[in-house]
Amino acid sequence: MFTDSHCHLDFPGLIEQLPDLLERMRQAKVDRALCISVQLEDFPNVLALAEAHDMLWATAGVHPDYEDIQEPTVEVLLALANHPKVIGIGETGLDYFRLTGDLTWQRNRFRVHIQAAKTCGKPLIVHTRNAGDDTLRILREEGAQQCGGIIHCFTETLDFARAALDLGFYLSFSGIVSFKNAADLREVVRFAPMDRILIETDSPYLAPVPFRGKTNEPSFVPHVAAVIAREKGLDVEEVGRITSSNFDRLFNMGTTAQ
Repeated sequence: MFTDSHCHLDFPGLIEQLPDLLERMRQAKVDRALCISVQLEDFPNVLALAEAHDMLWATAGVHPDYEDIQEPTVEVLLALANHPKVIGIGETGLDYFRLTGDLTWQRNRFRVHIQAAKTCGKPLIVHTRNAGDDTLRILREEGAQQCGGIIHCFTETLDFARAALDLGFYLSFSGIVSFKNAADLREVVRFAPMDRILIETDSPYLAPVPFRGKTNEPSFVPHVAAVIAREKGLDVEEVGRITSSNFDRLFNMGTTAQ
Protein backbone atom coordinates (compact mmCIF):
# COMPACT_ATOMS: atom_id res chain seq x y z
CA MET A 1 0.00 0.00 0.00
CA PHE A 2 1.03 3.61 -0.63
CA THR A 3 0.34 6.93 1.11
CA ASP A 4 0.17 10.27 -0.70
CA SER A 5 1.48 12.66 1.95
CA HIS A 6 0.50 15.88 0.15
CA CYS A 7 -2.29 16.66 -2.30
CA HIS A 8 -4.96 19.30 -3.03
CA LEU A 9 -8.09 17.34 -3.90
CA ASP A 10 -10.33 20.38 -3.31
CA PHE A 11 -8.70 22.21 -6.24
CA PRO A 12 -10.44 22.63 -9.61
CA GLY A 13 -9.64 19.73 -11.91
CA LEU A 14 -9.76 17.19 -9.10
CA ILE A 15 -12.81 17.88 -6.97
CA GLU A 16 -15.14 17.48 -9.94
CA GLN A 17 -13.96 13.90 -10.51
CA LEU A 18 -13.63 12.88 -6.87
CA PRO A 19 -15.54 9.54 -6.97
CA ASP A 20 -13.54 8.29 -9.96
CA LEU A 21 -10.32 9.68 -8.48
CA LEU A 22 -10.86 7.78 -5.22
CA GLU A 23 -11.57 4.59 -7.15
CA ARG A 24 -8.33 5.02 -9.12
CA MET A 25 -6.53 5.44 -5.80
CA ARG A 26 -7.90 2.12 -4.61
CA GLN A 27 -6.92 0.38 -7.83
CA ALA A 28 -3.37 1.80 -7.51
CA LYS A 29 -3.17 0.58 -3.88
CA VAL A 30 -2.98 4.13 -2.54
CA ASP A 31 -4.94 3.73 0.64
CA ARG A 32 -4.48 7.21 2.14
CA ALA A 33 -3.95 10.82 1.10
CA LEU A 34 -3.36 13.96 3.13
CA CYS A 35 -5.39 16.92 1.82
CA ILE A 36 -3.50 20.14 2.40
CA SER A 37 -5.00 23.47 3.42
CA VAL A 38 -3.64 26.58 1.68
CA GLN A 39 -5.96 29.31 3.00
CA LEU A 40 -8.44 29.64 5.81
CA GLU A 41 -11.28 30.61 3.47
CA ASP A 42 -11.11 27.18 1.80
CA PHE A 43 -10.33 25.12 4.90
CA PRO A 44 -13.97 23.96 5.28
CA ASN A 45 -13.75 22.32 1.84
CA VAL A 46 -10.56 20.47 2.80
CA LEU A 47 -12.03 19.32 6.10
CA ALA A 48 -15.24 18.17 4.41
CA LEU A 49 -13.23 15.83 2.20
CA ALA A 50 -11.51 14.29 5.21
CA GLU A 51 -14.76 13.96 7.13
CA ALA A 52 -16.53 12.26 4.22
CA HIS A 53 -13.85 9.71 3.33
CA ASP A 54 -11.95 7.38 5.66
CA MET A 55 -8.93 7.34 3.35
CA LEU A 56 -8.51 11.15 3.42
CA TRP A 57 -7.01 13.36 6.14
CA ALA A 58 -6.54 17.13 6.41
CA THR A 59 -4.22 19.89 7.59
CA ALA A 60 -4.87 23.49 8.67
CA GLY A 61 -2.75 26.33 7.36
CA VAL A 62 -2.09 29.20 4.97
CA HIS A 63 0.35 28.90 2.07
CA PRO A 64 3.08 31.57 1.83
CA ASP A 65 2.03 32.60 -1.69
CA TYR A 66 -1.36 33.99 -0.63
CA GLU A 67 -1.62 37.73 0.05
CA ASP A 68 -4.66 39.79 1.06
CA ILE A 69 -6.51 36.89 2.68
CA GLN A 70 -7.53 36.01 6.21
CA GLU A 71 -4.30 35.96 8.19
CA PRO A 72 -3.92 33.00 10.57
CA THR A 73 -3.33 33.39 14.27
CA VAL A 74 -2.03 30.76 16.64
CA GLU A 75 -5.46 30.62 18.27
CA VAL A 76 -7.30 30.06 14.98
CA LEU A 77 -4.90 27.34 13.87
CA LEU A 78 -5.19 25.59 17.22
CA ALA A 79 -8.98 25.63 17.02
CA LEU A 80 -8.91 24.08 13.53
CA ALA A 81 -6.27 21.53 14.53
CA ASN A 82 -8.47 20.30 17.36
CA HIS A 83 -10.54 18.29 14.86
CA PRO A 84 -9.58 14.57 14.92
CA LYS A 85 -9.14 14.41 11.13
CA VAL A 86 -6.75 17.39 11.10
CA ILE A 87 -3.34 15.83 11.63
CA GLY A 88 -0.90 18.59 10.63
CA ILE A 89 -0.26 22.34 10.47
CA GLY A 90 0.37 23.91 7.07
CA GLU A 91 1.26 24.12 4.42
CA THR A 92 3.39 27.00 5.53
CA GLY A 93 6.87 28.30 4.89
CA LEU A 94 8.63 30.76 2.62
CA ASP A 95 8.53 31.35 -1.13
CA TYR A 96 10.90 33.94 -2.58
CA PHE A 97 10.33 32.71 -6.15
CA ARG A 98 6.76 33.84 -6.79
CA LEU A 99 6.78 36.92 -4.55
CA THR A 100 9.35 39.67 -4.14
CA GLY A 101 9.77 42.84 -2.10
CA ASP A 102 9.37 43.09 1.65
CA LEU A 103 8.28 39.61 2.70
CA THR A 104 8.41 40.19 6.43
CA TRP A 105 4.72 39.24 6.58
CA GLN A 106 5.55 35.86 5.05
CA ARG A 107 8.20 35.16 7.65
CA ASN A 108 5.85 36.26 10.44
CA ARG A 109 3.13 33.94 9.11
CA PHE A 110 5.62 31.07 9.08
CA ARG A 111 6.46 31.72 12.73
CA VAL A 112 2.77 31.67 13.66
CA HIS A 113 2.39 28.21 12.14
CA ILE A 114 5.46 26.86 13.93
CA GLN A 115 4.16 28.18 17.26
CA ALA A 116 0.78 26.55 16.64
CA ALA A 117 2.37 23.22 15.68
CA LYS A 118 4.51 23.22 18.81
CA THR A 119 1.49 23.99 20.99
CA CYS A 120 -0.81 21.33 19.56
CA GLY A 121 1.93 18.77 19.01
CA LYS A 122 1.07 18.15 15.37
CA PRO A 123 3.68 18.11 12.58
CA LEU A 124 4.45 21.07 10.36
CA ILE A 125 4.15 20.87 6.56
CA VAL A 126 6.81 23.20 5.14
CA HIS A 127 6.94 24.77 1.69
CA THR A 128 10.25 26.40 0.77
CA ARG A 129 11.34 27.82 -2.57
CA ASN A 130 14.38 30.04 -3.16
CA ALA A 131 14.39 30.64 0.59
CA GLY A 132 16.44 27.79 2.04
CA ASP A 133 18.62 29.81 4.40
CA ASP A 134 15.74 31.77 5.92
CA THR A 135 13.58 28.64 6.17
CA LEU A 136 16.22 26.83 8.21
CA ARG A 137 16.98 29.91 10.29
CA ILE A 138 13.35 30.40 11.30
CA LEU A 139 12.83 26.69 11.99
CA ARG A 140 15.80 26.83 14.36
CA GLU A 141 14.86 30.15 15.97
CA GLU A 142 11.31 28.94 16.67
CA GLY A 143 12.39 25.54 17.99
CA ALA A 144 10.57 23.62 15.26
CA GLN A 145 12.37 20.43 16.22
CA GLN A 146 9.84 20.26 19.07
CA CYS A 147 7.02 19.52 16.61
CA GLY A 148 8.91 18.14 13.63
CA GLY A 149 7.30 17.83 10.26
CA ILE A 150 7.87 17.54 6.54
CA ILE A 151 9.86 19.50 3.98
CA HIS A 152 7.29 18.86 1.29
CA CYS A 153 8.01 18.58 -2.44
CA PHE A 154 11.69 18.52 -1.60
CA THR A 155 13.87 20.30 -4.17
CA GLU A 156 16.59 21.75 -1.98
CA THR A 157 20.29 20.93 -1.76
CA LEU A 158 22.03 18.06 -0.04
CA ASP A 159 23.25 20.49 2.64
CA PHE A 160 19.67 21.64 3.27
CA ALA A 161 18.54 18.03 3.50
CA ARG A 162 21.21 17.29 6.08
CA ALA A 163 20.17 20.32 8.15
CA ALA A 164 16.46 19.47 7.95
CA LEU A 165 17.12 15.88 8.98
CA ASP A 166 19.18 17.15 11.92
CA LEU A 167 16.10 19.14 13.01
CA GLY A 168 14.06 15.93 12.97
CA PHE A 169 12.16 16.68 9.76
CA TYR A 170 11.15 14.20 7.07
CA LEU A 171 11.81 14.77 3.36
CA SER A 172 8.87 14.25 1.02
CA PHE A 173 9.61 13.66 -2.64
CA SER A 174 7.20 14.43 -5.46
CA GLY A 175 7.04 13.64 -9.17
CA ILE A 176 9.93 16.07 -9.73
CA VAL A 177 12.27 13.26 -8.66
CA SER A 178 11.35 11.42 -11.87
CA PHE A 179 12.26 14.31 -14.19
CA LYS A 180 15.35 13.96 -16.38
CA ASN A 181 16.90 17.17 -15.02
CA ALA A 182 16.56 16.09 -11.36
CA ALA A 183 19.87 14.23 -10.96
CA ASP A 184 20.84 16.37 -7.93
CA LEU A 185 17.52 15.56 -6.28
CA ARG A 186 18.03 11.83 -6.83
CA GLU A 187 21.39 12.24 -5.07
CA VAL A 188 19.46 13.54 -2.04
CA VAL A 189 17.21 10.47 -2.26
CA ARG A 190 20.25 8.21 -2.11
CA PHE A 191 21.59 10.15 0.88
CA ALA A 192 18.40 10.38 2.96
CA PRO A 193 17.71 7.59 5.47
CA MET A 194 14.82 5.45 4.28
CA ASP A 195 13.03 5.90 7.61
CA ARG A 196 12.82 9.67 7.02
CA ILE A 197 11.42 9.65 3.47
CA LEU A 198 7.82 10.28 2.41
CA ILE A 199 6.25 10.34 -1.05
CA GLU A 200 3.64 12.71 -2.43
CA THR A 201 1.98 13.95 -5.58
CA ASP A 202 1.23 17.61 -4.75
CA SER A 203 -1.80 17.01 -6.97
CA PRO A 204 -2.90 18.55 -9.26
CA TYR A 205 0.67 19.70 -9.97
CA LEU A 206 3.96 17.99 -10.92
CA ALA A 207 2.75 14.71 -12.37
CA PRO A 208 5.58 12.17 -12.49
CA VAL A 209 6.95 10.56 -15.61
CA PRO A 210 5.21 9.06 -17.64
CA PHE A 211 2.33 11.48 -16.91
CA ARG A 212 4.36 14.69 -16.91
CA GLY A 213 2.30 17.63 -18.15
CA LYS A 214 -1.01 16.02 -17.20
CA THR A 215 -3.18 16.69 -14.17
CA ASN A 216 -1.60 14.89 -11.24
CA GLU A 217 -3.59 12.77 -8.79
CA PRO A 218 -2.89 10.46 -5.83
CA SER A 219 -3.08 7.29 -7.91
CA PHE A 220 0.21 8.39 -9.51
CA VAL A 221 2.19 8.29 -6.26
CA PRO A 222 3.47 4.72 -6.89
CA HIS A 223 5.45 6.18 -9.80
CA VAL A 224 7.27 8.41 -7.30
CA ALA A 225 7.84 5.33 -5.14
CA ALA A 226 9.32 3.54 -8.15
CA VAL A 227 12.05 6.18 -8.50
CA ILE A 228 12.84 5.96 -4.78
CA ALA A 229 12.96 2.16 -5.12
CA ARG A 230 15.40 2.33 -8.01
CA GLU A 231 17.71 4.77 -6.21
CA LYS A 232 17.59 2.76 -2.97
CA GLY A 233 17.79 -0.71 -4.49
CA LEU A 234 14.41 -1.74 -3.05
CA ASP A 235 11.16 -3.17 -4.39
CA VAL A 236 8.51 -0.54 -5.03
CA GLU A 237 6.12 -2.32 -2.66
CA GLU A 238 8.73 -2.10 0.08
CA VAL A 239 9.06 1.65 -0.51
CA GLY A 240 5.29 1.91 -0.21
CA ARG A 241 5.31 0.00 3.05
CA ILE A 242 8.20 1.95 4.57
CA THR A 243 6.95 5.39 3.57
CA SER A 244 3.47 4.56 4.86
CA SER A 245 5.01 3.45 8.15
CA ASN A 246 6.98 6.70 8.26
CA PHE A 247 3.73 8.62 7.75
CA ASP A 248 2.13 6.71 10.62
CA ARG A 249 5.04 7.46 12.92
CA LEU A 250 5.25 11.16 12.08
CA PHE A 251 1.52 11.76 12.46
CA ASN A 252 1.18 9.45 15.46
CA MET A 253 -1.43 7.33 13.70
CA GLY A 254 -0.40 3.91 14.97
CA THR A 255 0.47 1.01 12.71
CA THR A 256 -1.89 1.11 9.76
CA ALA A 257 0.44 0.37 6.87
CA GLN A 258 -0.24 -2.89 5.08
